[in-house]
Amino acid sequence: MSSGGPPNSGDLSLNLSKQSSRTTSAPSSPAKTRESLLQRVQSLTGVARDQGASLIGNVGAAVTGATGRPVFNKDRCFTLLVIDDQNTDWSKYFRGRRLHGDFDIRVEQAEFKELSVTASSETGTTVSMGVYRNGTKVVRSFKPDFVLIRQNLRDAGEDNKNLLLGFKFGGVPSINTLHAVYNFQDKPWVFAHLLQIQRRLGKENFPLIDQTYYPNFREMLTAPRFPVVFKIGHAHSGLGKVKVENNADFQDMASVVAVANTYCTTEPYVDSKYDIHVQKIGDNYKSFMRKSISGNWKTNTGSAMLEQIQMPDRYKMWLDEVAAMFGGLDICALEMIVARDGREYIIEVNDSALSLMGDSQEEDRRHIADLVTQKMQQFCRPSTLTKTASRTSMSSMQSGSMGGSMSGSMVGSTVGGAPPVPSSPTGEERSALADLPATGASPQPRRDSQGKSRRYSLQPQRNVMY
Repeated sequence: MSSGGPPNSGDLSLNLSKQSSRTTSAPSSPAKTRESLLQRVQSLTGVARDQGASLIGNVGAAVTGATGRPVFNKDRCFTLLVIDDQNTDWSKYFRGRRLHGDFDIRVEQAEFKELSVTASSETGTTVSMGVYRNGTKVVRSFKPDFVLIRQNLRDAGEDNKNLLLGFKFGGVPSINTLHAVYNFQDKPWVFAHLLQIQRRLGKENFPLIDQTYYPNFREMLTAPRFPVVFKIGHAHSGLGKVKVENNADFQDMASVVAVANTYCTTEPYVDSKYDIHVQKIGDNYKSFMRKSISGNWKTNTGSAMLEQIQMPDRYKMWLDEVAAMFGGLDICALEMIVARDGREYIIEVNDSALSLMGDSQEEDRRHIADLVTQKMQQFCRPSTLTKTASRTSMSSMQSGSMGGSMSGSMVGSTVGGAPPVPSSPTGEERSALADLPATGASPQPRRDSQGKSRRYSLQPQRNVMY
C-alpha cells in the first residue's frame, strides 16, 4: 500500500505512529481547514464525554467493590469473554443489558497473552486469566459462554492458535466465529479466497491487486517487475512490509526470508493518492479515506488525514461478498488504495480485530455490543433451573424419594395406580380350599403328590407385584 502527494506539515495533523496489533482503534487526523478544526473540537469534546462516562463507571465499580455486591446476578448471568487490551473498557457497553428477560451479561476482559485455557469433552472450556487492575494482579477462572475476539490470533512473534483450539474443543460461540478466525491465520490463505471471488465476479467487478506467493526463499529468483512491496510472513500494522526497488534488493530480502524460515508475497507498488478503509459491523457499513501528509508510503505510519466518506454501492457489494467467506464474517473490513489515475485496488481484508477509525469509534463499539448481545441471545440458553432453584429442587427430590421409599415399603402399591388384582387359584389350590373347615378354623396341613406337607393361608394375597 502506498500514498503519494507532496509532504506537508501542519499543527492540526495528528501523528499516526505505528501501532501493535493489540491496538484496535486509530485516532482521526483532520485536515487544515475550518471544518476540520470544528471536527477536531467536536472529537475532543466527545473524548472528554467518554472519559467522564468511564470515570463514572469506575467510581460505580469501586462503590460496588466496597459494598461487596456484584454488578450482576451470579445465579442468573452469562459470561462474555472479550479478548482485547485495556485501552477499551468493554464492560460499560454491556452494562444494563439483559438476555432472556433477566439474565445479566458478566464481562471478563483480557489479552491473549493473559489467558490460559483447558477444555474437556465433559465439562467444556475453562479459562484462567491473570490481569493487572490498578497495579494489582487479579487471577480467576471461569467458563465463558461467549467470546468477542478483538485481537489478531497471529502476529509477528505471536501465535495463539492453542487458545483458539481450546475454545473450539469446548464449543464456545464467538464473534467472529472460531472457524473464521482460524482461517485468518495466514494472509496468503485469505488472499486465495479473495481470488476465488474475483474469478467469479471478474476483475472489473472485484479489482484485486496482483500478488505473487513464494513458499520459501529458494523460489525467489526475481520479481515480475519493480518496484514491489515485499511482505514477509503473517504480520499486521505494517510489520514485515518493505518497498524493494531493484533485483539486488530483492535478493537481499530473499536472504532475510531464509533466516525467518517463512513464506512471503510481493505485489506491485502503486503510487497512490490515498487509501480507503471500508468496514461492516453487522448491518452497519462505513467508509473512510486516509491520505498521508508526511510523505511516508505507508499511510498508517506518520501523519495522515482521515475523513469519513459516503459508502458507494460497489464498496457495499464488495463487503457483502467478503462477509460470506469462511461461513460468514459478522465483522470485517476491506483495505484499498486509489492510484493517481483513479483506479482502485483491493489489497487485504481484516476480521473482527479490525481497527476502529475516526470520530465514530464509540458508535462502532456500541454496534459491536449490539451484535454480541444479539448473538448471545441466540446461542446462550439458560439452563432449566437456576443455581438456587436447582439446590432447592434437589433437596425436595431427596425428601420425596425418602418418603416414597418408606410409604412404598409399607403399602407396597405401585406409584400412581391401583393395587394389582390377585391371580385366580389353580385347580390344586381350589381343591385344597374346598377341604378347609369353616371361617375361623385353622387350616390343616395337606400333603402333595410327593408326600410333602403344604399349608394354605386363608388371608387374601393383596398388592402382589407381578
